[in-house]
Amino acid sequence: MKQIGVVGAGQMGNGIAQVAAQKGYQVILSDIHEDALNSALSTISKNCDRLIKKEKMDAAGKAALLENIKTTTQLTDLDQCDCVIEAATENVDLKLNILKQLDEICKTEALLCSNTSSISITKMAAVTKRPAQVCGMHFMNPVPVMKLVEGIRGLQTSDDTFNKVRAFTEKLDKVFVEANDRPGFVVNRILMPMINEAVFTLSEGIANEEDIDQAMMLGTNQPMGPLALADLIGLDTCLAIMHVLHEGLGESKYRPCPLLVKYVEAGWLGRKSGRGFYSYDD
Repeated sequence: MKQIGVVGAGQMGNGIAQVAAQKGYQVILSDIHEDALNSALSTISKNCDRLIKKEKMDAAGKAALLENIKTTTQLTDLDQCDCVIEAATENVDLKLNILKQLDEICKTEALLCSNTSSISITKMAAVTKRPAQVCGMHFMNPVPVMKLVEGIRGLQTSDDTFNKVRAFTEKLDKVFVEANDRPGFVVNRILMPMINEAVFTLSEGIANEEDIDQAMMLGTNQPMGPLALADLIGLDTCLAIMHVLHEGLGESKYRPCPLLVKYVEAGWLGRKSGRGFYSYDD
């Protein structure tokens, strides 16, 4: 694979574009909003500056990386990509629509991957005419820092596709972990119920935000408390994943905490909105 498409220029999409471009891949980053694309390039540039400051990159490396990324607001510009990674908002209807469009646009041999954190790869593959070439490729946030990629094989995913995705992941210097296509896969099947319980702990007045996070950091050796992590992920994303777990597994233990629902209804989505369980400046 030489040319990689990324659909969605948010925090996950721009991170995926950065790590692929850094490894020499030609990347086409697509989003329906020009402002989102400009913001993504600014974020990538700032990330490179941090690497330069840490002496992990030089100015020439930054220039080469940015040269490898082209942006577009038109999905049709991804027609010659060897692999396209969908990294849109965690909304099943949106993702299915994007996969349908990519199936019509992309060349027949192209692989279609989704960065979904919980939605069925089997369901996504079924809306395309190339289900054997569809695979889950779930990066962790922040993508340039986190080493893990969950590879999710849908029922239709071929061995050839899965092996190509694994090889691509390893060329990005990421660690590939295989997960079956079940709600939440591995990471979010474990992580999201923990975050949800932290929100219940807050809503029941057992402890405040700072003490909950401090307790989990010092008591279980986690680098970040669950509420701060939820703010980083995005509370809307956390809620969407909890809905997938609750609906897909049908057990009451996966019910979203009402306080999490209320925060999302209020638009308190975490860092990206300036307020979640904590407040953030610009």
